[in-house]
Amino acid sequence: MITKEQTMESLEAILVPGSMRSLVKLNLVRNIAFSNGKASITLASTALNSKTQGWLKTKVTSTVKALPGIESAEVDFTEAKPKEINEVKRIVAIMSGKGGVGKSLVTSLIGISLARRGYEVGILDADITGPSIPRMFGISERPAGSETGILPPLSRLGVEIMSINLLLPNEDDAVIWRGPLIGKMITQFWEDVLWGKLDYLLVDLPPGTADAPLTVMQSLPLSGVIIVFSPQELAAMVVRKAVQMAQKMNISIIGVVENMSYFLLPDSGKRVELFGKSKGTEMAKAAGAPLLGQIPIDPLLAQLCDEGHIERYDSEAVTNFADAFLKAAANESE
Repeated sequence: MITKEQTMESLEAILVPGSMRSLVKLNLVRNIAFSNGKASITLASTALNSKTQGWLKTKVTSTVKALPGIESAEVDFTEAKPKEINEVKRIVAIMSGKGGVGKSLVTSLIGISLARRGYEVGILDADITGPSIPRMFGISERPAGSETGILPPLSRLGVEIMSINLLLPNEDDAVIWRGPLIGKMITQFWEDVLWGKLDYLLVDLPPGTADAPLTVMQSLPLSGVIIVFSPQELAAMVVRKAVQMAQKMNISIIGVVENMSYFLLPDSGKRVELFGKSKGTEMAKAAGAPLLGQIPIDPLLAQLCDEGHIERYDSEAVTNFADAFLKAAANESE
């Protein structure tokens, strides 16, 4: 007799149009029942327009009817909000005390590294007035969906990405909003986007300690934060403000990352600290958290970001950083 697990396995192969993630990974399969050779499948209609629902009904029916012992199949839809469907194991915010330290870059590198390791990953770009994530991933298409929810676009490696830039008529359009509107949009990206089943949702915060980071810390069930800084003395000073904010909000600091830490001369491989002596150890001590990595200045990385091909980048420093992050995140969940 066919089992629910075998049926779910067959549904895993059905990719949802507009998302290209499976029904199972989007967590849209709500119920499976059998009776006298008949299979009854209930799917959530969340973020699915009528055309997509019709296509899925036909596809699921034919797929299930092909299973041994199944003579007929019935597919129904039920309404549900995205926040009722989403199952995210860990939500990690990436923050900084000031702009220009590479917070979005670090967010993207974590996402890429996790996806390469087989994790299901999403990136919520909460930097509403300065979004850069879509450009680095080479994503420009508008999200699919319906009045019941939004389906985030998928990167080449399978990272779900949601950003205000994907909703604007032109990516160069300025978002000139006051704090309450920005906070509302961030909340909608969490509650109205169908993220489905994710191992990690990475939230790229705007710099500073104002409305937007506060909205995320108060509205999202964060597992912790990563604080990004650069070696300059000014950056080291303001990162302490980010540390204090996280501590006052009782948000765990998973670790700190020093970006633009050094430059390797191409001819000799000599390490040059262009922006001053590393403050990684000092900042880790101030945060009471491990130093997860020191990301070097790499012209190739800058080029790939500009071209929308950041997913092609790899280096020993990024690999070590990802390993340290996974270890620290696991320790936080214990």
